[in-house]
Amino acid sequence: MAELIVIRHAQASFGAANYDQLSQLGHRQSRALGEALAERGVRPDAVIIGSMRRHRETLDGILAGLGRKMEPEIHEGLNEFDFTGLLNARFRDAPAPENMHTERKSHFRTLRETVLSWQRDEIENPPETWAEFAARVEDARQTLLKPDARQVLAVSSGGPIGQLVATTLNTPPEEQIKIQLQTRNCGVTRFIYSPRGAFYFHGFNETPHITAANEKELLTYS
Repeated sequence: MAELIVIRHAQASFGAANYDQLSQLGHRQSRALGEALAERGVRPDAVIIGSMRRHRETLDGILAGLGRKMEPEIHEGLNEFDFTGLLNARFRDAPAPENMHTERKSHFRTLRETVLSWQRDEIENPPETWAEFAARVEDARQTLLKPDARQVLAVSSGGPIGQLVATTLNTPPEEQIKIQLQTRNCGVTRFIYSPRGAFYFHGFNETPHITAANEKELLTYS
């Protein structure tokens, strides 16, 4: 059996003009995770990321911590859904909650409700449909299952990771957003698979780089 390690990106720049880049803390998180994975003997045969900047920067930090140089494969199915565009689509013709894009509590409460509406096809002209999102994540999953690899490492975002876990466990669609909102920055989710098609959930949201001494600094969710 081979192992697939899927990592959520490190802390991005919530509330900034460009969310899609790591904060200074995010760079420290990714390097610390790479060092922790190295201590546990992680040596991936292949690395795959989405096309987002925060994915590449997170991988760069992880590889630095691992002491390895590898060029990643890019698969856009690992990209986060356009949550800004989705929220704007939902409130295109209605008043939006105050500070929806800038205040964490308001943003994530509204996002949860919006994703549930998105899954029910209740949002007109979203950036992509829920079915399109689910299909591209499944296409990414198939790409991640390298038949000749012992260990594959991928960097993605909370939405695709939540979808991977939800579909693997065959949960109702609404569980996806619950899983997504739990994913920690640099959280590690594991699956095992075989060339014959077996695919099993093996671990969720692990943070081997976080200890009691550094938890207050390194444990973040957005």
